[in-house]
Amino acid sequence: MGEFEVHRVRFFGLVPAGVRCLACQPRGGRLALARTDGAVEVYNFAANYFQEKVIPGHEARSVEALCWAAGERLFGAGLGGDITEYDLARLCVARSVDGCGGPIWSMAANSSGTQLAIGCEDGSVKLFQVVPGGIQFERNLDRRKGRILCLSWHPSDTHIAAGSIDVLRVFDVCSGRTVQRIMVNYHVQKVKRECIVWSIAFLSSGTVVTSDSFGRVQFWDWERGTLLESHTVSTSAVLSLAVSEKEDSIVVGTSTGATYQFQLLPVKMGSLEKRWVRTKPFQHHTHDVRAVAHSSTALISGGLDAQLVIRPLMEKMQKKGYDAVLRKFTFPHRRLVSCARKARLLLFQFSQHLELWRLGSTEETGKDGEVLPLCRMPEHLVQLKSKGPEHIYCSSVSPCGSWVAYSTASRFHLYRVQYEGDSVSVKKVPKVPKLLLPAYQLQFSSDSDSLFVASARGSVHVLQLLEPGGCKHLHTFRPPSGSPEAVYLLASSADGHWLAAVGGDWAIHIYNLKCFKHHCTVPMYSCAVTALAIHPVTNNLVIAYSDQQLFEFSIPTKQYTTWSRMVQNCGLHKVWLERDSPITHITFNPKNPSHILLHDIYMFCVLDKSLPLPDNSALLMNQSTLKQLPETARQRQLHAFKICKKFQPLLFADLLDENCLVMVERPIMDIKTQLPLPIQQKKFGT
Repeated sequence: MGEFEVHRVRFFGLVPAGVRCLACQPRGGRLALARTDGAVEVYNFAANYFQEKVIPGHEARSVEALCWAAGERLFGAGLGGDITEYDLARLCVARSVDGCGGPIWSMAANSSGTQLAIGCEDGSVKLFQVVPGGIQFERNLDRRKGRILCLSWHPSDTHIAAGSIDVLRVFDVCSGRTVQRIMVNYHVQKVKRECIVWSIAFLSSGTVVTSDSFGRVQFWDWERGTLLESHTVSTSAVLSLAVSEKEDSIVVGTSTGATYQFQLLPVKMGSLEKRWVRTKPFQHHTHDVRAVAHSSTALISGGLDAQLVIRPLMEKMQKKGYDAVLRKFTFPHRRLVSCARKARLLLFQFSQHLELWRLGSTEETGKDGEVLPLCRMPEHLVQLKSKGPEHIYCSSVSPCGSWVAYSTASRFHLYRVQYEGDSVSVKKVPKVPKLLLPAYQLQFSSDSDSLFVASARGSVHVLQLLEPGGCKHLHTFRPPSGSPEAVYLLASSADGHWLAAVGGDWAIHIYNLKCFKHHCTVPMYSCAVTALAIHPVTNNLVIAYSDQQLFEFSIPTKQYTTWSRMVQNCGLHKVWLERDSPITHITFNPKNPSHILLHDIYMFCVLDKSLPLPDNSALLMNQSTLKQLPETARQRQLHAFKICKKFQPLLFADLLDENCLVMVERPIMDIKTQLPLPIQQKKFGT
C-alpha cells in the first residue's frame, strides 16, 4: 500500500440538516426527501439508493410535505403558503402557486396523480388539478376551525381523511362536505390536554389509521365513526405513519427515535379473520422520526438526527445480497470539500458560506501510526458569506489556491485570493459572464488557468482566468444528445487536453479542450456514476458506478482498457460489491501509475492494478488487521485491494504529493453534540 504522511482533518464543522418529510414514487423507483433547511433530494432505488439529485435549500422556503403526481412530477408545500413544483432536470424550482390558505401543513395526491389536496392553517382543504405546465385551483372543501395537519386520499379517490387537533374528518370529494367527524379522545375519560393527530392513512377497506401526540396508533371505521383498535407504542408522540402498497404493513415513527412495524396477520393459523399486530421495533435514530415511507421491500425512516435509514424487509428478499443490507445515510453523496494541492489549502462548503483553511505542517518523522507534533497549526484564512436566502449549489478552489468560485441558483461568484506573508486579501472578480447560470458543478484546470462550469441542459462553459483578476468566456460544450439534464460531475486531464462530464441521464461525454469539439461518449451503463477521474499519465478515465463496479476507459483510443475488460470478466470481490456507500472521489499517484486511490464514507482504498484481483475465497481485509497476520499468511492475501478503515466517516481524501495524504473526517458524535437534546428515556438500572 505504501506509507503516507496523513493530515487528519476534523475541523470541518458540517452539521447536516434533519429530515422533514419523505415521499416514495408510486409504482416507481425513487424516493424524495426534504430537509429542515428546505433542500430536496432524490434517491434512486434501482441505482442502489444513490442520491442522484439535490436541489439546495432556501432560507425562505420550508418544506412540510412532498408528493409525486402525474408520474414523475414532484411537488412540495410548506409554511410559506406556496405549492412548489420542482424541475428535476434543471435541479431548481420550476414554479410556485399560492395556496391562499396561509401556511400549508400537509399535501397528498390522489391515486391517479391528477389532483392535489392541501391542508392549510385556516382549516381549509383545497383541491388543485395537476395540468401540463402547472396546477390549477379547483375548489375548497368544507371548512372548519383548526389547522389541517395531515391528509390522506381513499384509494378510490372519492373521499379524503384529514387530521387536526382532537378531531379527524372525512370529506366527500364530489360534494365537498364533511361526511364524518370523529373526536379521537371520545373514549378516554377526563382528558385535560389536547391530542394532535400527526399523521393519517385511508385504507381501501374504509379503515382510517391515525397516529397522535398521545403515542397511539388507532384504527377507525369511518362510516360508523367507531374505534376498531388502539395500540399505544410510545410514552411520547407518534409523529409519522406510512402504509405499504398492499396495505398489509404499516411503519410508524416516534419522537423517541424508535420506529415500529405493524402487520395485518391472521388471528390464528388458517383463519380468515385478521388483526393489526405490532411486530418489529427498531431504534436507528436518536431524535424525532419526522418522516417514514414504506417501499415494496424496505421500511424507510428519516430523523432530525439527519439520518436516512433504509431497513430491508427480509421476508421480501429473494436472496441475501446488496438489497438486504441495512443502510444509514447521514452525509451527501457529493463532495463538499475541495483541495488546493500546491498551496495545501482546503475549501469547506456550508449551506450559506465557505471556509478556506491552510493545513498545518510538521518537521518530525515517525513510525507507522504515530501522531506527529505540529510546528504550524491549521489556519482559518477566509470565510466567504453568500448574500441572500439561497443556499450554495457548488464551490471549488484552484490547485494554486489563488481562485475561489461558488454558485447559488441565481448568482455565480469568482474571487481572486492573494497571499502576502501572513495576510490574505480577497477580491471579487467583476462582470462574470451571465450565461453561467445556473452552475451545478465547478472544476479548475490543473494549471489553474481555466475554470469549467457545468450548467443547464448538459452544457459546460470554459472560462479563461486572467491576471490580475478577471475571466473570459472561451467556449460552451453541449452534448450531441441534447439532454435536458444538468451535469453533476466533471473531470479534467492534467495535460489540459480532455474534459469528462456526467449528466443526470448518466451519459459520460468527453470533450477535446484543444480544438473545442466533442470527442466521444462512453458506452452507457445501467447505474449512476458516483465518481470519475482522468489518469495524469495515461489519460485513462476511471469510473465508479453506484453498484460498486469500476471501469477504465481509454480516452485516446475510445475504448475500455485491457485491465477494465479483465475486471468485468473476473468480477470484483463480493464484499466489495455489497458495500452500502458509493465511491465519492478518485485520484492518482503520478509517481506510481498503477495505483488508483479512491474512497467512500467508511474506507480509503489503494487499488494496485499490477496485482491480481482477489477471488471470493480471499479475505478483503483492513490493512490494520492484515498487519497482525504472520508473513506467510500476508503473502497469501496479496491482491489489488489495499483497504484502510481507520478514518471514519470520511468526507474527503486526496493526495497532496507522492508521500502525503489529506483525510477530512466528520465524527458522528461531534454532530450529535450540536443537535438539540433528545427526549429523555428511562433505562434499566438508572
